[in-house]
Amino acid sequence: MGDTAAGTDDRSNPMNAPSGRLFSLDVYRGLVMTLLVAEGAGVYGALRGLEISWLDPIADQFFHPAYGGFTFWDLVQPAFMFIVGVSMVFSMRKRAERGDTWARRFMHIVRRCLILFLLGTGLHCIYAGELVWELWNVLTQLSVTILIAFLIMGWPMMAQLGVSLALIGATGLAYRFIHVAPYDQTFAAGANFGAYVDMLLMGKINTDHWVAINCVPTAAHTIWGALAGKLLIGPGSIHKKAATIAMWGVVAVVVGYGMSYFGVAPMIKRICTSPYVIASGGWCLLALAFFYWIIDGLGLKRGGWIVAVVGTNPILIYLITESLAHTWLNPKVGVFVEGALGLVNVSQPTAALINALVVWALLWGLCFWLYLKRAFVKI
Repeated sequence: MGDTAAGTDDRSNPMNAPSGRLFSLDVYRGLVMTLLVAEGAGVYGALRGLEISWLDPIADQFFHPAYGGFTFWDLVQPAFMFIVGVSMVFSMRKRAERGDTWARRFMHIVRRCLILFLLGTGLHCIYAGELVWELWNVLTQLSVTILIAFLIMGWPMMAQLGVSLALIGATGLAYRFIHVAPYDQTFAAGANFGAYVDMLLMGKINTDHWVAINCVPTAAHTIWGALAGKLLIGPGSIHKKAATIAMWGVVAVVVGYGMSYFGVAPMIKRICTSPYVIASGGWCLLALAFFYWIIDGLGLKRGGWIVAVVGTNPILIYLITESLAHTWLNPKVGVFVEGALGLVNVSQPTAALINALVVWALLWGLCFWLYLKRAFVKI
């Protein structure tokens, strides 16, 4: 997500990262996209379907909790948005170096946000099988967070941090103090301020309790990504930069979990409460620091291309995964894979898992083929 233009590397060797890129960021982005592709391929659902007692708690980490709580899967969307912020710094620097004015860069961002907004709302139409007006998709949310992060990108870093905290705080206060019956139950599912705003914007409430105004507090994730990106392109050693990013990550994680523990607000991803936004943003910072230190600092790059290639076309592979993988590709591949396995008496849950892994591999193969062809879809 960001500038995916290729450099002048050897096209025949996937181990060579394009010149001028931060390979650790490519790996981080690619890992997030690989996890999303696995979800679309049905891997996690198939793992649950095995109904193995020791495996169930692991599989549960790849699903959102019913409402409150925190699982590993709750970190994927924040990472998605955070990485965009980091990438945007590199992309905007590149545009500035080639002579683009602020106005020209602004128009590029506006165009990009509009495309993301249309893609996000379009996916909801595909889900519903008809034209609908729904604003819950991550791409729709991202179109707002990118614009906010860009508009303040030139401000001092502490001012940007202040804006991010103000957005988190303002949303939290709105939930706590703006009560319009029947949406007057603070953080209760479907009866809170976010649900009220959804009724105003769309005339409907999400059955899974997502709310459109999540784009306001989660703008912090994209802003924090941009702040981390500024640090990465600034002076100083790799180890010092990684340590600084990790320090802020620890602070955010402690504050977020502390707010939840001491009852300031509950940890709820579906309405992006303050503890959730801060804690998940902290984990994103820690992940970036880890990959940056290990890959760019220690030079441990071997094998990173396996996931990095999935992140070279993030929007395209996300759209394919969300629109085709689970509803079309998985059952079509299953005709052959599950059919053949059934002939040799492989159990249905095991066959479903193998089929999901095959679909996952096919989608990875598509990403790898596009990478080798240098076919990068940019918006």
